Amino acid sequence: MTPYKLIILLLLFLPGLSRAKSVKVYPGRNSFQKAINAAKRNDTLLLQPGLYKEHDILINKKLVVIGVQYPVIDGEHTSQVIFITADSVILQGLQVQNTGRSSMTDMAAIRVQDANHVTVRNNKAFNNTYGIYLQNAGFTVVQNNTIQSSSADELNSGNGIHAWKCYDLLIAGNDISGHRDGIYFEFVTTSSITRNISHNNVRYGLHFMFSHNDTYTNNRFSDNGSGVAVMYSKGVTMTSNIFQRNWGDAAYGILLKEIADSKIHHNQFLKNTVGLYMESTTKIAVNDNQFTENGWGIKVMASCSGSDFTRNNFTGNSFDVATNGTTMLNHFSENFWDKYDGYDLDKDGKGDVPYYPVSVYSVVSERVPTAMILYRSFLTGIMDQVEKVMPSIIPDQLKDDTPRMKKWKL
Repeated sequence: MTPYKLIILLLLFLPGLSRAKSVKVYPGRNSFQKAINAAKRNDTLLLQPGLYKEHDILINKKLVVIGVQYPVIDGEHTSQVIFITADSVILQGLQVQNTGRSSMTDMAAIRVQDANHVTVRNNKAFNNTYGIYLQNAGFTVVQNNTIQSSSADELNSGNGIHAWKCYDLLIAGNDISGHRDGIYFEFVTTSSITRNISHNNVRYGLHFMFSHNDTYTNNRFSDNGSGVAVMYSKGVTMTSNIFQRNWGDAAYGILLKEIADSKIHHNQFLKNTVGLYMESTTKIAVNDNQFTENGWGIKVMASCSGSDFTRNNFTGNSFDVATNGTTMLNHFSENFWDKYDGYDLDKDGKGDVPYYPVSVYSVVSERVPTAMILYRSFLTGIMDQVEKVMPSIIPDQLKDDTPRMKKWKL
């Protein structure tokens, strides 16, 4: 760019920037919406402490809205509270609470719709149907927010962070609890979910649907009704997360359904009913994970193919692996299994005989769930010993030919 053109650009833009101003907004003196209507583009609104009883607040121009000591924006259980439709809005430091509830409209504390480059950070959202709702949004940041509700069932609740038809999102550092799903993605691409804590939600801590090439790292998902679900997606990378205490008849650390070309690395699956459940998956790399004290470490259905399970540690699980078929089209190698009782005569750190991680009782309980009542009885031990002598019902293709003698330091 020539110096002449640079001068022209400065002359065009600097006057507009110089007119931007900061405006203090007080409860009871002038309303939040009136302050927005009166503000000029690029202005900063400083909401002073207090209670603002307003709803359907529309931000339709580029503004910075900053709350001082968390002023309370109360929707009074009437409607949604803040609606952002302009690009490059910054909203921070507010406590937004008490949306309405409707079977026709998704009532949100903060909704971003048809807008890009929006930042929603350091806010508190309490007792809302939906916390933060993103629709047709791109390059948007949702960061360091506390989002809490007290939903009792799926039907009458919404999601903490809900994203539909979005791209290039950053969802980072949020604490989400008490919603239907903590974080929900549908038709969301090339986005990142990182350093969030999603806990005590009615259904899933995280729920992916038809969302491709996304990454979630360093999150903690605990005590959720059904764990985490990733469905009908491809190119998903899941690394360095903790999935813990997701207990129930249909609860999982992660449920994968119709997922392809994805990675699950360096995660901890701790005390879940099922650590990792896989159905109709293709080419999943499950490497360097810890499966500890789960009911089932992994359930991999016969509909899965082309996945690789390498360098994982399996310790303290009731069952390490279960499946519902006799054919296995996936590969296990160099995993540590605490139930392995083989030997290593050549001292290369790998067992000299293969390990078959599917126990006979795991197969029986998969076919007849009520058989679990006899688990840890004298009968189960006899069945496992007989199976080792005369293999008959466990899938002989599901084996680790190079089991590790010592745990991996992951």
